[in-house]
Amino acid sequence: MSKLFIVPTPIGNLGDITLRALEVLRSVSLVLAEDTRTSGNLLRHYSIETPLRSHHKFNEHQSVEAIAEQIAAGLDVALISDAGTPGISDPGFLLVRTCLERGVEVECLPGATAFVPALVQSGMPCDRFVFEGFLPQKKGRSKRIEALQDEDRTMVFYESPFRLVKLLEQLMAVFGPDRRVSVSRELTKLHEETMRGTLAEVAAHFNSKTVKGEVVVVVQGLGRNKSLDEE
Repeated sequence: MSKLFIVPTPIGNLGDITLRALEVLRSVSLVLAEDTRTSGNLLRHYSIETPLRSHHKFNEHQSVEAIAEQIAAGLDVALISDAGTPGISDPGFLLVRTCLERGVEVECLPGATAFVPALVQSGMPCDRFVFEGFLPQKKGRSKRIEALQDEDRTMVFYESPFRLVKLLEQLMAVFGPDRRVSVSRELTKLHEETMRGTLAEVAAHFNSKTVKGEVVVVVQGLGRNKSLDEE
């Protein structure tokens, strides 16, 4: 039976792709890619010649029905994003839902997702956490942060490097300057950096430099303030 494969791709280091992911990308009839230029580099690196087609947030609403019908008719398709696992702050959810509604089998391979290494290496509790992804850029942003004021679980955010300091300052205004935070950027890449400390300390650090690369922000939950020695 044909199916839709959700295939995670490296978040930086090309060596992080799994053997199974490479096998699937070689065996399917079509690869749907968020950006065919970025994904084309990945496929060429591993000498994969499977045809690529664009599937991104600007065209997915118009294309999911046709793609689901093609898979139902016998076409094996893989969905990838520019980096990480499709559907996690990337296109994918709509296609998965549409396929399932039409009885098309969906299989998601395990693999790279940026928030997992950032969370684990933050030094904050990982047993319970809430993934917030990207906050709204304008409308609803402050309200969402205020709604998290009493959140007990560790919180994980994605953020643009251009808005990182603004986010840290907004979190500081609601959570207080002493709440612990860990910011990881350029994960798995040459200039990978993780800065840990209070919101005030980390905001000051990044305010003094030009921030580059994708960013993951991990924030301590309310009341989860034990030191590493006390855990």
